[in-house]
Amino acid sequence: MKLSNLSQPIKRLCISWLLVVCFVSIASFSVAASAEAVQVDLQDGEYTVEVTLEGGSGRATIVSPAGLTIREGKAYARIEWSSSNYDYMKVEDEIFKPLQQDGNSTFEIPVTAFDTPMTVIGDTTAMSTPHEVEYIFTFDSDSITQVSKIPGMAFAGGAILVLVVAIIILFLNHKKRSQGK
Repeated sequence: MKLSNLSQPIKRLCISWLLVVCFVSIASFSVAASAEAVQVDLQDGEYTVEVTLEGGSGRATIVSPAGLTIREGKAYARIEWSSSNYDYMKVEDEIFKPLQQDGNSTFEIPVTAFDTPMTVIGDTTAMSTPHEVEYIFTFDSDSITQVSKIPGMAFAGGAILVLVVAIIILFLNHKKRSQGK
């Protein structure tokens, strides 16, 4: 049967059906392809957050508190594993690569929920072949603490300590010379 032999209403129906299938496919692909970070009521900046880990073999651990970055009102956690053997993490089917090549595997992942278990996958190369392992992270919103905003504060604290020690040494030196006269 030739396409030209079909009636106009049937042609329109077929074209409409194809368009609907295309749009639904595109929409479902884009929704499944991206893990969405939760919106938070915090200023953009650097924070820390307590995170608990469940699942896996129990041999791997993560650093807690974890670094937490708020960008455009959305939360992203820096997860550092106790191992250098993780080559990627998955959050809602989106793959995240390590931030660096050396040291323990560290990833920045979107936090999809606070105070609720969040399932993630870690691909470990520690076994004879790579394995995807399911883990549960729970981020405690009550533990969020902002990192100091004052640039150079660590340097200033060190400089003050050096200054105090120098004054004490000068005072003791002066006292020693005074007693020697």
